[in-house]
Amino acid sequence: MRSYFDYVDKKLGLSKDVSLNTRVSEASFNEGANEWVLNTDEKGQYRAKFIVLCTGFASKPYQPEIKGLETFNGVASHTALWPQEGVDFTNKRVGVIGTGASGIQVAQEASKVASHVTVFQRTPNMYLPMGQETYSKADNVAMKNELPDRFKRRAETFGGFDMDLIPTSGLDVSDEEREQTFERLWAAGGFSFWLGNFHDIFSNETVNRAAYDFWLKKTRARIKDPILAEKLAPLEPPHPYGVKRPSLEQWYFDIFNQDNATLVSLLDESINEIVPEGIVTTKGTHNFDIIAFATGFDAVTGGLTSINIVGTDGTTLKEKWAQGVRSHLGLATTSFPNMLVSYGPQAPTGFCNGPSSAEYQGECVIETLLHMRDNMYSKFDVASEAENHWRSHVMELAAATLFPKADSWYMGANIPGKPKEMLMYPGGLPAYLNEFRECVTNGFRGFEFSK
Repeated sequence: MRSYFDYVDKKLGLSKDVSLNTRVSEASFNEGANEWVLNTDEKGQYRAKFIVLCTGFASKPYQPEIKGLETFNGVASHTALWPQEGVDFTNKRVGVIGTGASGIQVAQEASKVASHVTVFQRTPNMYLPMGQETYSKADNVAMKNELPDRFKRRAETFGGFDMDLIPTSGLDVSDEEREQTFERLWAAGGFSFWLGNFHDIFSNETVNRAAYDFWLKKTRARIKDPILAEKLAPLEPPHPYGVKRPSLEQWYFDIFNQDNATLVSLLDESINEIVPEGIVTTKGTHNFDIIAFATGFDAVTGGLTSINIVGTDGTTLKEKWAQGVRSHLGLATTSFPNMLVSYGPQAPTGFCNGPSSAEYQGECVIETLLHMRDNMYSKFDVASEAENHWRSHVMELAAATLFPKADSWYMGANIPGKPKEMLMYPGGLPAYLNEFRECVTNGFRGFEFSK
């Protein structure tokens, strides 16, 4: 990926306009000059007519407070802050706290060479088979011919992927046809069984349970120990299928058939503290050389609120959103003029292919700025009723789904004290783009421009 980024930079000459290793600590709007003043930790002060916040939805790692962490004698790191030189697992005792995307990556790789791997699981993750393949040069050349059509299709699918939800209800087909559809999607690998499934999989409990039972059958067949099987893939789902992001695995379930892997359910025992030798739970001590914290992120809003952004009314963005996010189209928020957000809250974001979400919303940002330039506006703000309307719209869409039934980062429920609310736009990318187009057609309704 880094090689590709270097290639893009070379082609487009981007790095001349990039200041690396520079953290923005504070931003405030100077109303007299109609510009933002940004203070940084390393390179002084910047001034800008506009700021576009592209902090991503997973830029603020969440590290739970565990007594004694500083006393550990081995290597301990959050997976988002992993040492760039890598960590050698060979013949080491490895503890992995968390079972999201990075947690299973560490567990899978460590299981090949570590003397022992112990995974601490709070909630079972409904992993899907990645179906990873190695493409030849000829494959890559052939695929490039398909790219124009594939890029065009992204804007037409719910999640901005090549695949899309099936328009038919999972209730309107026979049991046999539904099973055949599940088999086809499973064989396709990746997110097909998640974002290529029946359209009502996230809203109808019967269809959702059928999908879970199919996942259960496929997963349990790979786990030899029935006690482990119940912990990794319980007969009764801990939450509806797919309302927490299902990570992609390659041989994760198989590692527990090995002698060097152990699963610790945090529903059966809890972590008390970390000591120099490892982790102490309510049932005993686990000795480790390496501890990987795969404990997730203060997702979607955390990267934004970690900057001390002060609005024109003196309120910080963190203070404004303390009781819930308010934005207009996930692009802008009242009292923070000339500030636009991409790939953030109340936009498709976590429900969408990342590049698709960033690119299409990036086009929305550009169109807004061009509208200002063409009309010689120097400032925009958002009408408070517009952001209240958008919040209500997002919450109404979410209430019609099964997503609120899980304590996920989609709902902000993984961070203590964070309001539980739908953090993304759950209506799909095409619907979101239609909402923006309607806004533009109606004179950028909800925005307030001035010269």
